[in-house]
Amino acid sequence: MYNNHYIFSDHAPRFAVIVAIFTALIVFPAVIKAEGISQGAMLANSCAGCHGTDGKSPGSIPSIAGKTPQFIQEALMGFRDGSRPSTVMGRHANGYSDEEIKLIADFFSTSK
Repeated sequence: MYNNHYIFSDHAPRFAVIVAIFTALIVFPAVIKAEGISQGAMLANSCAGCHGTDGKSPGSIPSIAGKTPQFIQEALMGFRDGSRPSTVMGRHANGYSDEEIKLIADFFSTSK
C-alpha cells in the first residue's frame, strides 16, 4: 500500500523543490527549442550587463551590435590569449571555446 505520509509531512517543502527542479529540467529545454533561442543568443546574454541588450551599449562601454563576426572573433580571441589588452574582457573571453566565440560573434553581427 502506498504511504502518503511522506508527501504531507515536514518534508513536503523539500519534496516540492525536488519536483520543481525535475520539472524545470524537462520543460526548460523544450521551451528554449520552441522559442527558437539560439545557443549564440544564450551565450551573448552574459555580455548584456556591460555591452547592453543585444550589444547596444547605453553608456561608455563599446557597442558590439552590428560589428563583423571577424572583428568580434579576433577581439575575443585576442582578449583570451592576452595579445589584446583589457581590464575585464580577458577574464570573460577565457571562459569561451573557439566555437562559443564564433557563436557569439555570429549573434552580435546580426544585431543592428
